[in-house]
Amino acid sequence: MIKELSGNLLLSNADALAAYAKLAGPAIMAGGGKFLVRGNAVKTYESGIMQRVVVIEFDSVEKAVAAHDSEDYQAALKLLGDCAVRDIRIVEGVA
Repeated sequence: MIKELSGNLLLSNADALAAYAKLAGPAIMAGGGKFLVRGNAVKTYESGIMQRVVVIEFDSVEKAVAAHDSEDYQAALKLLGDCAVRDIRIVEGVA
């Protein structure tokens, strides 16, 4: 079954996002992640918030957790500092 890591990001510093993305993308892909969605919301409904959304596919929950917890990804996170509010979830996908 496919596992996905989904995240929303509210950002206050575009330069920090660029520095983060330069390290984070390769770290996630090295951990087996495949980016399915990466960008700002085009339209929202209900209580939706117009913010950046990322959905990454992994082969397993364990691989998603390992990619998030890896030294390379944690180094990328440090570049964001306190200029981002992040909401990260690992969910089971539909087979």
